[in-house]
Amino acid sequence: MKLSEIAAALNARLDGPAEVEIIGVAGIEEAQRGQITFVSNPKYAAAAKNTRASAVIVAENFPALSAPTLRTKNPYLAFAQVIELFYKPPQFAAGIHPSAVIDSSARVGKNASIGAYVVIYNDVQIGDNCVLLPHVVIYPGARIGNNFFAHAHSVVREHCRVGDNVVLQNGAIIGADGFGFARDNAGEWHKIVQSGPAVLEDQVEVQANACVDRASVGETRIGHGAKIDNLAQVGHGSKVGRNTLLCAQSGLAGSTEVGKNAVFAGQAGSAGHVSIGDGVVVTAQSGILKDVPAGKVMSGSPAIENKQWLRSIALFNKLPELAKAVRGKNPDTSEDK
Repeated sequence: MKLSEIAAALNARLDGPAEVEIIGVAGIEEAQRGQITFVSNPKYAAAAKNTRASAVIVAENFPALSAPTLRTKNPYLAFAQVIELFYKPPQFAAGIHPSAVIDSSARVGKNASIGAYVVIYNDVQIGDNCVLLPHVVIYPGARIGNNFFAHAHSVVREHCRVGDNVVLQNGAIIGADGFGFARDNAGEWHKIVQSGPAVLEDQVEVQANACVDRASVGETRIGHGAKIDNLAQVGHGSKVGRNTLLCAQSGLAGSTEVGKNAVFAGQAGSAGHVSIGDGVVVTAQSGILKDVPAGKVMSGSPAIENKQWLRSIALFNKLPELAKAVRGKNPDTSEDK
């Protein structure tokens, strides 16, 4: 594909020869002749100057390079779009595999592709253009919109509701029982029935082996455009706002409310019954134990504001020398006291 064609597809400004032929994409350090790469941070200017790539996608104000450049407001998004130009994922033809089991009361829209050993229970409704790969299971009463794509071994449980353009990666479980138990008078745990559905709004993606639990009462809701990474957990009755990200191994305990455009980095988590505002960023391995206002960046466990956490960590790293200085001033001080 010629560089001019890529520029047109991205609506980017081309600096350099239009006839350069591009055959693939790669990272800034791995790229070779014939490939296109990207850089969005000026601190990588040296890497961009030394790259062997035939073209580089950069921000509009990025310093000039000897290699041809495509200038755009959002280089990272443009690079993602270039990958789409070159990578063609498998296409799944419409049709129903003979080993699939579909209840006679289920209603599946037109142009469906239903793979081997798929099971669709009674009273299920699925919209047009769905793709259900092998071993997907849809429980009774589920309601699913158009353009649903369910990878192998994903599950939608009973009465859950899924919007349009939703993607479930391998092993994603929507609507498994929330973790609810009450101790009886004999000290035994009594299971609390999880009667409320999990609801995924439009454009949601849930990645591999992540779980969105159903609620005991009410519902668990994932807002429009939210993305849930591998091995993440959304507890029963929680609400996740529009375009929020839950990164790998993050977890929300039951009845957590997270606003829109928030980010939980890897292994971050929250206690139950807390409210986390719009645009909050929770850094990796941090734990939220109380409500957080909109716009905050939180770090540590228990989490505090990021700037305070950075100051605290700087002091913590100095504790050994501070302790040594204190012992030097007071010979009677020892670790045994």
